[in-house]
Amino acid sequence: MSACLQREKGSASGAETKRTEPRGNEKKCSWALYMTNSPTVIVMIGLPARGKTYMSKKLTRYLNWIGVPTKVFNLGVYRREAVKAYKSYDFFRHDNQEAMRIRKQCALVALQDVKAYLNEEGGQIAVFDATNTTRERRDLILSFAEEYAYKVFFVESVCDDPEVIAANILDVKVSSPDYPESNRERVMDDFLKRIECYKVTYQPLDPDEYDKDLSFIKVMNVGRQFLVNRIQDYIQSKIVYYLMNIHVHSHSIYLCRHGESDHNVQGRIGGDSELSPRGKQFSHALRDFIEEHKLSDLKVWTSQLRRTIQTAEELGVPYEQWKILNEIDAGVCEEMTYDMIQNTFPEEFALRDQDKYHYRYPGGESYQDLVQRLEPVIMELERQGNVLVICHQAVMRCLLAYFLDKSADDLPYLKCPLHTVLKLTPVAYGCKVETFYLNVEAVSTHRDRPLGKVRREPAPILLRRNSYTPLSSHDQVKRPRLYSAGNRPWLALAPSPSALQFPETPEGELMHQQSQPRVGGSFLNPCVKETTLTSQKTLMTVSASE
Repeated sequence: MSACLQREKGSASGAETKRTEPRGNEKKCSWALYMTNSPTVIVMIGLPARGKTYMSKKLTRYLNWIGVPTKVFNLGVYRREAVKAYKSYDFFRHDNQEAMRIRKQCALVALQDVKAYLNEEGGQIAVFDATNTTRERRDLILSFAEEYAYKVFFVESVCDDPEVIAANILDVKVSSPDYPESNRERVMDDFLKRIECYKVTYQPLDPDEYDKDLSFIKVMNVGRQFLVNRIQDYIQSKIVYYLMNIHVHSHSIYLCRHGESDHNVQGRIGGDSELSPRGKQFSHALRDFIEEHKLSDLKVWTSQLRRTIQTAEELGVPYEQWKILNEIDAGVCEEMTYDMIQNTFPEEFALRDQDKYHYRYPGGESYQDLVQRLEPVIMELERQGNVLVICHQAVMRCLLAYFLDKSADDLPYLKCPLHTVLKLTPVAYGCKVETFYLNVEAVSTHRDRPLGKVRREPAPILLRRNSYTPLSSHDQVKRPRLYSAGNRPWLALAPSPSALQFPETPEGELMHQQSQPRVGGSFLNPCVKETTLTSQKTLMTVSASE
């Protein structure tokens, strides 16, 4: 038993044990609990080497990816700024009064930074990454949150598996700034003693009495079991959903685009074209790549578009088709080149260059929409073993942005060249990336971020949050996206609203028109020729197919 335990076995500081009554007699909540959009403080709890920082970083990456501004506040960083040189586990003894004072002061400074982030910097969620093992510390955080009307959600990581703890120490703590030396045995010995110091005063969450009114999740033994208590709102349910899906296991994710397509060669976007000759050559090279790397247990996922399916067919392995892996829907711009878009829809072309992430094609999608669509794919990738995802440029950018923690501003400009495989291997607090070019030439479909454009006036705010939002252009007819087998690839398009000509109606005719029967939502003139009715029916049929 460590010296820390020998001296203080069975004791705890009076300040940390003076409150043992349940919270039932306290003021149960502030008005923040009744506000849906109140900022949230996620408070990590657990002994050292229990994966708290790992979960904090992953959770923050996920929340930022889905569009919830989130930031981690790691108390270890504040402590290292206050104490420049770490000497030994003695600093973490609860009877070290000077160290306890420094640690509390660091917590108070960190909480002030949390307040600045949530109140002044536009943050929505702050992750307070520390041990927070005592009720005194957690009550301090609760009082702070009540004062500023924040919601609080606790995440406690409990682990009693010695192999998991040892692996975590060796994988992460040996390279910690606390241990500039490289002697692994010395680091392991000191860190285990540090854990024993925390165990003396550790007070786990009590779901039956003291902490029964709190919102929290207990993660036991790296996700083998969970205990969830009093979820308050939608964002907390998202947090629970994510934490229950991340699994700590060794695996790699392979991302690549389909082989070069005929539309790629022509410079067209979207559509459902087939592979070009070089695209078929890439599919053979991809099969050789899988065999060379001996990926026998590899799962293969594709979209439901022909170019990804044709790429996977050559691999000779089972594959799954995901509709949500389809390329971003370009709406009225489907199967057009960028020059055609610029000439036909100049306003749309300019809007997209101003804010590519939030811009939504008329009748189509934005990158923001695509991220929401791809969320189930991320959840499955977190749970699975080795997976190869054969997808599309915009889809690959969104997936890559999640794993590499890229911002929404950078996401639409990530380079994802054709005929290149990216191998992503999760490591301690990030992701290792390896790039494999398979030596098959292909066109480049990448468009760089516009440079040299100086805005003299503030850029307009784009608010296209649903398909009913008015569009900037008048031509809103959407091109057909998918075709069934045997259908002609080009269907006649209905005329755009701006191309339709309606004769002026005299005022006296209004009552007469209202008394006529209606067909398809419009008034039927008994004098209309049969050919006109046929045209109406044809137009209705084409619109329904779109």
